[in-house]
Amino acid sequence: MHIVEQLKRKAATTKARIVLPEGNDVRVQAAARSLVGVLRPILLCNPSDIAEPLPDAVEVVDPANADSAEFAQAYFELRKHKGMTLAQAQTAVRDPLVFGALMVRLGRAEGCVAGATHATRDVLRAALQIIGMADGFKIASSTFLMILPDGRPLTYGDCGMVPNPNAEQLASIAVASANTHRQLTEQTPTVAMLSFSTKGSAAHPDVSKVVEATALAQQMAPDIAIDGELQFDAAFVASVGERKAPASSVAGQANVFIFPTLDAGNIGYKITERLGGAQAIGPIIQGLAQPMHDLSRGCKAEDIMVLSLISAIQADNSG
Repeated sequence: MHIVEQLKRKAATTKARIVLPEGNDVRVQAAARSLVGVLRPILLCNPSDIAEPLPDAVEVVDPANADSAEFAQAYFELRKHKGMTLAQAQTAVRDPLVFGALMVRLGRAEGCVAGATHATRDVLRAALQIIGMADGFKIASSTFLMILPDGRPLTYGDCGMVPNPNAEQLASIAVASANTHRQLTEQTPTVAMLSFSTKGSAAHPDVSKVVEATALAQQMAPDIAIDGELQFDAAFVASVGERKAPASSVAGQANVFIFPTLDAGNIGYKITERLGGAQAIGPIIQGLAQPMHDLSRGCKAEDIMVLSLISAIQADNSG
């Protein structure tokens, strides 16, 4: 089963409501149509912005004209320590990003997908300020689900958010990425902490960071197979893993790859996509209390649809 069909099957069991704040965009409207019968899409926009009639199953809410007193009060309570007044909150909740994130926080939707017309910083600000972090997580991060040409899914993290994580942050990214892999693929995660060194083949502070992060991740999630430091070939190719790290339970078998920096992760996923012919699904944001995802402004309707499916699965698992 192709991974997208697998995601549809899993998401359809959740009956999740996914809010799409950029409902005036034709790509978002097309995604909502494709989600009918799988999820319950909610578009935020003025109904006059709908280009073509939508199925009745697609809910349309206009933040500019909605009864938002409860939302304004909730936003005020969240931000009053930063000096926000109730009047300012009443104005702010008319913003579709703020309104959509509040829908998730207040239980009016199970997830939110935005970014088709908004900058990443604005989407992440709404997610972090309103939805906040999940218990046990101090940092939000991202993964890409990489589907190889033969259909095998791999998870790469972090490729889109945290530029230079310290050891504790890298450990948190590893555990979150393992959980994401399990949720989305139904596979047991096997996690490689990547480096330019394998098991002491080089000495450098960057290597030491990965070694420390590996130990921390193992303590955080003793039920998950996590090992490092490993070079990519030792983590991915069984014969190389046997030579370079014969005592490792992860070498040569990894399906989750944790990169030591954003530079490495971003370059790595794009090489896998462009030279290796893999499909890159993401970025998938993890570590939030409830799902909210950021799209590329160059996204297609299918990208919006897939991240909506992922939001539903994450919400179901978090509950």
